[in-house]
Amino acid sequence: MTERIAFILKKIIKEPVDFTVEAQDRPEFGHYSTNAALRLSGKLKKVPVEVALELRERILKADRSNFFAKIEVAPAGFINFWLSRKTLLKAFSEIAQKKVFYGRRPQRKTAPIIFEYSDPNIAKRMHVGHLRATIIGDALANIFKFMGYRPIRWNYLGDWGTQFGKIIAAYKLWGNKGAVEKNPIGELQNLYVRFHEELKNNPELEELGRKEFKKLEGGNAENRKLWQWFKKESLKEFNKIYQALGVNFDLWIGESFYEKNLRPLIERLVKKGIAKPSLGSLIIPLESSNLPPAMIQKSDGTSLYLTRDIANLEYRISKYKPARIVYIVGNEQSLHFSQLFAIAKLLRFTQAELTHVKYGLVLGSHGKKLATREGKAVLLEELIQKAIKEAQAVVEEKNTALSKRAQKLIAEAVGIGALKYNDLSQNRQSDITFNWKKMLNLEGNSAPYLMYTYARLRSILRKGRRLGSLDVKHLHAPSEFDLILKLLQFPEVIEQIVSDYFPHHLADYLYDLAQRTNSFYHAEPVLKAKAGLREARLYLVRAVAETIKTGLNLLGIKTLERM
Repeated sequence: MTERIAFILKKIIKEPVDFTVEAQDRPEFGHYSTNAALRLSGKLKKVPVEVALELRERILKADRSNFFAKIEVAPAGFINFWLSRKTLLKAFSEIAQKKVFYGRRPQRKTAPIIFEYSDPNIAKRMHVGHLRATIIGDALANIFKFMGYRPIRWNYLGDWGTQFGKIIAAYKLWGNKGAVEKNPIGELQNLYVRFHEELKNNPELEELGRKEFKKLEGGNAENRKLWQWFKKESLKEFNKIYQALGVNFDLWIGESFYEKNLRPLIERLVKKGIAKPSLGSLIIPLESSNLPPAMIQKSDGTSLYLTRDIANLEYRISKYKPARIVYIVGNEQSLHFSQLFAIAKLLRFTQAELTHVKYGLVLGSHGKKLATREGKAVLLEELIQKAIKEAQAVVEEKNTALSKRAQKLIAEAVGIGALKYNDLSQNRQSDITFNWKKMLNLEGNSAPYLMYTYARLRSILRKGRRLGSLDVKHLHAPSEFDLILKLLQFPEVIEQIVSDYFPHHLADYLYDLAQRTNSFYHAEPVLKAKAGLREARLYLVRAVAETIKTGLNLLGIKTLERM
């Protein structure tokens, strides 16, 4: 609807001017509002209110089909629009016919968009820090696909670097093959931790770790074999976690893939004068971008994470020719990506728009970084298990008549849904807090509340049985039009996320829609309404149910037909 109103305004204004049309949640400010008069006033050298009043009169004069019920001008110069009953009923008729396809855009003939997210390190267990990247990245890829784009979901594994020299050195010093075979990731992580503990009393180990990585980078057969073994076992564990979260990837290409490209890349950077020697290492000066120099090769000749990211960027642009590359990585990597994007400009890698989608930390209820009593990061596998266990307790309390198997399936869906929604309902740039009671609340802003609302709507539809023909003219209650207005905003919310990468807009929308829906069916009978009105309200219930289902699915959250 914002596009339609913008189209009407452009026909009236007939001048190139940048303005916005936004949906309003407070009825006293209209259904929609625009700043067109404020934008136009500067060009016309007139007071915004004067321009707004002129536009209002011209719009009303041109509105022969009674598209608007009312248009008012606010003191600051904003123009507020109220849609007519005729417009709302026609819009709902179109929504009702689309069913589950409402809001979806057809496939666009554009270049793909690469979404890089999750990015766990080989030979280390995934922890709570990986949760946000995984959930946010998956939701964004879902949303872009829904809007007709071609996302490439890319898991850029941390499978190269000095850390592997340290793990290999630790395994050679203290490792036990049988122990690693029995508990691969746990044992390898223990060896890595032990290496750093021993390092406190034996600083020479640091050099040993560097030497083992240099051997790995140089193709040493023994180190290569160990590294491949560590990687194989790690991927098995990662897949179990992704399966539990319902997350999939198109590509699993990590840092090691670019190893063969690093030497030629570095040589080209030096030859072009982009990279320069500094104290035995190689750096790329970035003063022109107001950034500190970026190191791309250490004094011992080994590469860095940034070196591999440059090679990765070059490969992606050459191989996939993407329109955008979106990196879903924490706030703490802001400098790294500022440097990478500045280097991309120096190398004229301008074919793709590069975006760093930042996110904050995961905090415990005490407001500090979520960790165990020992101060270690909480393992993602344990967090998932706890979410399901907490949900199981709620399900068993609320649904005593269900079988154990049914309770288990509901608990898994609710637990994982609560975990995801707790993240996605909050601004990604902020630190998020874990509060299990709030996350699993059936009456608050939570996944269970939305899932329960959807299940309740499906129950109404089952009782209503087969839908008859739709005659929208039977709809008359304010709460009905309130729901129709909210349904109209769904595509606009999705478009906003495509523009700014903030999935919490969708969570906010779904919660508001669910609240309005609950108010509607508490105030207005559906199944007991008279003929004609009953069918119209059932269609409205179905449209809302499908929109909630679509929205939750886009966030990566399953819906349940019964709860």
